[in-house]
Amino acid sequence: MRLLIIRHGDPDYEADSLTEKGWREAELLADRMEKEKIDYFYVSPLGRAKDTASCTLKRLHRSAEECRWLREFDAPIWRPDVKDRKKIPWDWMPADWTVDDRAYRADQWFELGPMKEGNVKEQYDWVAGELDNLLEQHGYRREGRYYRALRPNRDTLALFCHFGVECVLLSHLMSVSPMVLWQGLCALPTSVTTVVTEERQKGIACFRTLGFGDLSHLYAGGEPPSFAARFCECYDSPGERH
Repeated sequence: MRLLIIRHGDPDYEADSLTEKGWREAELLADRMEKEKIDYFYVSPLGRAKDTASCTLKRLHRSAEECRWLREFDAPIWRPDVKDRKKIPWDWMPADWTVDDRAYRADQWFELGPMKEGNVKEQYDWVAGELDNLLEQHGYRREGRYYRALRPNRDTLALFCHFGVECVLLSHLMSVSPMVLWQGLCALPTSVTTVVTEERQKGIACFRTLGFGDLSHLYAGGEPPSFAARFCECYDSPGERH
């Protein structure tokens, strides 16, 4: 089995849609998806993901199943660097999270103070459970930290979603802390992450990532990557967010 986890295009968050650049990115993504053999499509209910998927679906004359659990990961917390409102549970300042070893552990990251005060673990378990339900529908049942290959197959599933939830999906598949992925990876708009099963022992499958955040479709179309989701490369970088 192959999973294509696709982040939405350059976002217009206020309108929950795409910017003009985001629509160009989505069309170039559709150029790429036309060349893929995709058996099933799943999409977040949020507009920016649905709009991104629409270009591919229209081109291929296909439809997608809308999945609420693919929406952006929704578990706001009182992050240490923000005092006036709750924020997403990632994008922490490095000095705030790297000092606590629990952040790196798959079985302890949710014990961090701000995480524990929110409903982060509850939301994480819900998303992970829904992912496992989907995978079991397609022949792979979670058993501990691997999957039982009930009906091994080479189907491809495309999931149009968001960066935060993408890291949750990957962390569950790999049994690692999502904090490490949220803080250490950056999936730019319309990037494609490819994850495949390996069944080295009969009936036992694990997921491995062949490529993370691939943007070859943008380079092929002469479209520069968006800066969305990134932070300033240098502290004094002009025009780049802190």
